[in-house]
Amino acid sequence: MDYRVIKENDLFLLTDTSGNIPENHPYGLGLYTKDTRFLSKLDLKINGEDPILLSSEADKNYKSSILLTNPHMEKDGELILWRESVEMERSRFIYDDVLYEEVKVKNYFPKPVKFEISVHADVDFLDMFVVRGFQNGDLGKRTGQKVEENTLSFHYEGADHVNRSTVITWDKQAKRAEEDGTIVFEFELAHGESDSVTLAVQPKIGDISGNKMVKKEDALQKLEASYEKWNDGTATVKTDFAPLQRLVDRGLNDMRVLLTDVGFGPFPVAGLPWFGVPFGRDSLIAALQILPFQAEIAKGTLLTMAHYQGKNLDPWRDEQPGKIMHEIRFGELAATGQIPFTPYYGTVDATPLFLILLSEYVKWTGDFELAESLETTIENALMWINEYGDRDDDLFVEYHQESSKGIANQGWKDSGDSVVHRDGEYAKTPIALSEVQGYVYQAKTGLADIYEKMNLSEKAKLLRRQASALKERFEEAFWMEDVQFYAIALDEKKDQVGTITSNPGHVLFSGMLSDTRAKSVTDMLVSPKMFSGYGIRTMAEGEAGYNPMSYHDGSIWPHDNSMSLLGMSKTGFHQETAKVINGLIEAASHFEYDRLPELFCGYSSEGGKAVKYPVACSPQAWAAGTPLVFIQSLLGLFPDSIKEEITLSPVLLPTMNSLEVHDLAIGKGKLSLSIKRSGTDYKIEVLNNTTGFQLNTSKQLAQK
Repeated sequence: MDYRVIKENDLFLLTDTSGNIPENHPYGLGLYTKDTRFLSKLDLKINGEDPILLSSEADKNYKSSILLTNPHMEKDGELILWRESVEMERSRFIYDDVLYEEVKVKNYFPKPVKFEISVHADVDFLDMFVVRGFQNGDLGKRTGQKVEENTLSFHYEGADHVNRSTVITWDKQAKRAEEDGTIVFEFELAHGESDSVTLAVQPKIGDISGNKMVKKEDALQKLEASYEKWNDGTATVKTDFAPLQRLVDRGLNDMRVLLTDVGFGPFPVAGLPWFGVPFGRDSLIAALQILPFQAEIAKGTLLTMAHYQGKNLDPWRDEQPGKIMHEIRFGELAATGQIPFTPYYGTVDATPLFLILLSEYVKWTGDFELAESLETTIENALMWINEYGDRDDDLFVEYHQESSKGIANQGWKDSGDSVVHRDGEYAKTPIALSEVQGYVYQAKTGLADIYEKMNLSEKAKLLRRQASALKERFEEAFWMEDVQFYAIALDEKKDQVGTITSNPGHVLFSGMLSDTRAKSVTDMLVSPKMFSGYGIRTMAEGEAGYNPMSYHDGSIWPHDNSMSLLGMSKTGFHQETAKVINGLIEAASHFEYDRLPELFCGYSSEGGKAVKYPVACSPQAWAAGTPLVFIQSLLGLFPDSIKEEITLSPVLLPTMNSLEVHDLAIGKGKLSLSIKRSGTDYKIEVLNNTTGFQLNTSKQLAQK
């Protein structure tokens, strides 16, 4: 990565690899919360010169360490500071909406040295949409800055009449501090001696008094304790295949750093740096991915989305009653109504995905109480699907943009060129996407199971009839006999959009496809034109719209693969599952920290290296969740608290001999398993099972 990012709850810091925030950087570097930039400049200098970067680490997400040293310094032939005399370490983390940065200096010169460390800061308080160049508008104004003892503060009055400020404090006597944002510290160090200064940066919105900051040491201790608590409450994985182990560990750590709580429980924001907000589709899918490891995340996501469920008919926000939101923003432009993200509802799939997550959550946990508490939310979501989603009573859910500043394509492939006919013409809305119909089918059949358990049999029967009718119509309208695959969509004329894409892969998980058709879909997904060797492309090589460098028309998205993997595993295509997982693991080895990015280019693995996409988010929630889906898919693990049974159908990658999972929370108990290679088959050992559920598997089973 060409940047470094750390985050905790709603505050994140985006810098260059040296830890600086240069002004007007093309990546929009800065310190952000509530979609506002609270630091637009942060430079560290030694004796007025830029230090030399030695190393830059951000593998822990919530804290980073950057090692620097001084350049050689002479003036008029007189030595000021010999090169590489001073080691400078920048250590930073975020806790309780405060950025802490310690600058530690150590003298390696044989004699005493004297030097200055200076910090140069500024704040533009820009809305993130302005920073990214997406929007201009009526904005507020800076109202000055001031220095008081060990505090420098910048102030702003927004067009929304909200006062915002950035307060910087430090714990060492400054040589001088100026209102232009310059703070200078003087150091005198003997050989081998160290010293440090810690700065704390606190954004404040509205309430100028803000939170009372805690000491750096206490803040770090509390932050690390929260990570220990997360680890203790999360299921664990152990495998002899190190690349997979690294990916899973990275995925769990990334998911933790992306958690935010807006008052209804923790949930994953979409990704950093630009989507650190509640995001319907992304948050729901990421919560589904991590469900086997941490079910509380699904609960927090469901409650958050339920709170923001649409209530009104509002074309400006593409809002309709019962609809689950797409994205919410909290900045100045949103607050003044200059953009419709308050929240914005332009998504066709978040509503059925909400219902899928709910039904899967109940299957894993047996938490029928949550389903009962959300009964009105569920009924409103079903109403939206049947009435507003299905615009013309053809049983298919379609989308059409109403808002002048909304999104044209409202499925997960939301770029303007993502739904394209085989002749290269873009499809016109209203558009019915293939995967959305699968989501609706899965949502209705899953809810029918829950309703039966809740003694709502008539509602369950109605949902099953609707799902059955949808299945029949889907086969008639979307199946393309000539290519033995499903169309990505139907356009405004109900004509098939016949381009071969990854979208139908999501339908595998729904249970809507026959065994024969599921095999045809799977075969296409792992064919050379769809599978690059590193993963399943979003569009098949050779199609008119195919472009391996594109955002949605030939690139590879790990989460897109993960949705197909769940379906492949559930429908029994184990070798194909292993093939895709192997490809993605190999791709991850080409990215920093073995981290799967949001997406990467769709070039063939014959090129020898996975090619990065220029502006992919990293870490990104549903990319972080993809390795967790690897584990569920390799286990073939699908519990059902309604039937009180667990289906298990494991497969190991050719490079693996063992896979253990510990403390999977199912129902009111825990399940721990060991899968080991035994000749040409696998031996399953149940290490612990307090679920009370029946374990169904065709493999050799050992109880312990």
